[in-house]
Amino acid sequence: MIIDDILDMMDDLLDKGQTVPFSVKKIIVDGESMRDCINDVRLNLPTEIREAKNIVFDRKTIITGANKEAEQLVRKAEERAKIIVSSDEITKAARAEAAKILNLATSKSRDVKNAANKYIEDTLMQTEERLQASLSDIRKTRQAVRTQGK
Repeated sequence: MIIDDILDMMDDLLDKGQTVPFSVKKIIVDGESMRDCINDVRLNLPTEIREAKNIVFDRKTIITGANKEAEQLVRKAEERAKIIVSSDEITKAARAEAAKILNLATSKSRDVKNAANKYIEDTLMQTEERLQASLSDIRKTRQAVRTQGK
């Protein structure tokens, strides 16, 4: 079943509902039928929404991996610095190398995060455009149904 059909069923439930006495805008509908329709909508959500959720999860995974890799590089740099601390020149060289490695790790981590964020932003933008197009189609269909019913 597609979401348009489910929304039509929900619209029919509202049309068939009984008006509450002394009220123009309130109606009584079959709650169980409405809940079934809502559950059907949840089961038939567009794949774009599921993809967006997966993208957010992937982003977190990528960032976590980048942070772990950066931490490992920092630890390695610190270990190398401790080993090399035997004389002033060696110490200076070790500090320079540690800073270089730390800068490299930071740069690499930033690059991975930026690439992940760009990928996610692009994918979410495409998903948003698809969902907006679907919502527009739903609204047009509902309007057409209302117009035909008059």
